[in-house]
Amino acid sequence: MTNASQSAVPAVSFTSMAAGTREDYELLEKLEAEFAAGTADRVLEQLRRLAGSLAGYKVDRLEHSLQSATRAYRDNADEELVVAALLHDIGDLLAPHNHSEMAAAVLRPYVSERTYWVVRQHGLFQTYYYAHHVGGDRNARDRYIDHPWYQDAVDFCHKWDQASFDPNYEPLPLEFFEPMVRRVFAREPFSAGTESDRQPE
Repeated sequence: MTNASQSAVPAVSFTSMAAGTREDYELLEKLEAEFAAGTADRVLEQLRRLAGSLAGYKVDRLEHSLQSATRAYRDNADEELVVAALLHDIGDLLAPHNHSEMAAAVLRPYVSERTYWVVRQHGLFQTYYYAHHVGGDRNARDRYIDHPWYQDAVDFCHKWDQASFDPNYEPLPLEFFEPMVRRVFAREPFSAGTESDRQPE
């Protein structure tokens, strides 16, 4: 079943992928590249949906994200880390139990392996601040104590993430960060990290 907008777009000839032709897959590659070019728009829209989410804190998740990114920016973090700080909780709405993994997966094709790892692990590292109050192990992050990016994740959480729930802190507006988000998502996928920056998970 198709809708009007789908019927206006050229379509492949097959109904099962095994029957596809070179022409079919060249068409799909072109259409998928055009779709991927809009990723930054969709990411920003998802970020805006964090407004008003997750009750109980003094600020909502969008405000928290803006505060985190602003702190990173004012600490002279590099641009992809500022964007990572902005987007680190973008998975909260759809993946509340593994939001770190979702945010990291969105960023992974466009950032270094270090930034990917820090975002992926930030949920675990953040438990240092509260796990002992709810029967957990606040030092669970220390399973990675010998990892080359352990301290990066500690710093990400301590300086930017855990500190950004303050209703009296004035962050920069989302419009300030939009060009940064667009530049990061305009990168050639998987090309941002160097070989020396890549480490096993």
